[in-house]
Amino acid sequence: MAATSRATTDGDEAPGRTDPEREEAQGAPAAIGRRVRRLRKERELTQRQLAEPAYTAAYVSTLEAGKVRPSEAALRHIAERLGVAHEELATGRPTHIATALRMELADAQRTLAVEDAADARAAYEQVLGRAEEYGLTQERAAALVGLGECALETGDLAEALARFEAAEHALADEPLPVRARAVRGRAVAHFLAGELRYSCYLLESAIDELNMSGLHDPGALLQLYTASIAPYMDMGAHARAAQAAELALALVPQVSDPALVATMHRAVARTLLAEGRVDAAQASLARAAELYQQLQIRTELAHCHWMRGYVWAQHDDLVRAETELRTAHSMLVSKRAALYVSQVEVELADVLRRRGKPAEAAELLESLLAGLQPGRGAVHAGGAHRLLGLIAETAGDAEAAELHYATALSLLEQTGAAGDLADICRLLGDLLRSEGRTEAALNAYRTGLGHRAEPGTTTLGPAPARPPFGPWA
Repeated sequence: MAATSRATTDGDEAPGRTDPEREEAQGAPAAIGRRVRRLRKERELTQRQLAEPAYTAAYVSTLEAGKVRPSEAALRHIAERLGVAHEELATGRPTHIATALRMELADAQRTLAVEDAADARAAYEQVLGRAEEYGLTQERAAALVGLGECALETGDLAEALARFEAAEHALADEPLPVRARAVRGRAVAHFLAGELRYSCYLLESAIDELNMSGLHDPGALLQLYTASIAPYMDMGAHARAAQAAELALALVPQVSDPALVATMHRAVARTLLAEGRVDAAQASLARAAELYQQLQIRTELAHCHWMRGYVWAQHDDLVRAETELRTAHSMLVSKRAALYVSQVEVELADVLRRRGKPAEAAELLESLLAGLQPGRGAVHAGGAHRLLGLIAETAGDAEAAELHYATALSLLEQTGAAGDLADICRLLGDLLRSEGRTEAALNAYRTGLGHRAEPGTTTLGPAPARPPFGPWA
């Protein structure tokens, strides 16, 4: 969860306090009295020197003992005599601290974009500690979200969830547009953990709340619609993915953040490819890559190379596919983006297998699975076992192939990835049929057909409502 907060210089910090409680404590008479006494002694002033000409030494003594709450006039007089800002004396919060922390947050975000997530994490931790020290809710929440994004990049999904949940809790009294980034982060963490249905539920609930409550924030909606595309696609809910892409594209003219727009173009490319619109998908990826290049966001740029590799692989241009995937892999390794590295390795291994390099592909997949911790990416762990099953089956090792297919099926059943499940059932059925195990093969095919019947059933309710603005309004 959140980093342990540091004690304030006045020693009036208590573990577990909420931000309003902390702010009240910092403005309490005892805390103000301690600040006045500390600052007076630092400036080598007597109580009489601090009090004159408007107040008495006895009043300053009573104030420093925390027995009286100073009036605004008294605070301003004492602050002037001490040479500090009135706000700093009243709250213990240095002037312009919020502005300074926002600048540090921007620097940390840039570090995460172009350098190592560990360096960004250290920067966010520092901001978090200072934001907690001074009771700055917005800056604290932003630091928690940043730490969640660092954890996503390194593949620590449990920490990512804890950070995003803490950010949502900190912003509980804020409107949903302010919480949208934390909600999106939590949904992405659940998606990467293989909890596709719950990821969709979180995003759909937030989208409906925005659209039905009059909180029509285009940037927040763009984040949520964009994040929903990947889990929809993996669940086989292509119609909902296409609708989310359509709505996201319509929001772009109202959004000024180029990073959000670039992420949208990258996500939409997947729906275009599923519709067979390869040229449009390539154009969307090119636009995303151009924006990421301008913004110097290396992880997302690597995702564009990854997606290009996927497009080339789908069209059997395996040489180009391998080049793009190796580029993406190299960039993600340099960023130590462990979970994304694993995902790219599954795609790369498939290309290597199809290029007649099964031993290299198998070595890559075995290494991937050995380093993949439980709870980190059931979808691509299942994909890795599927490929190992194909390699084993091609080599004539039916027993190993069946084991890998069964393992993949077990992993993917936890996720609801309908298309992948149906494919695994088909492969397993074909293998069993080739061995003369007809009844077992039929059971595998029936299971696959059952999963094929599920696409679109992502939540217990209907698809999210459309925003009450745009070309459909």
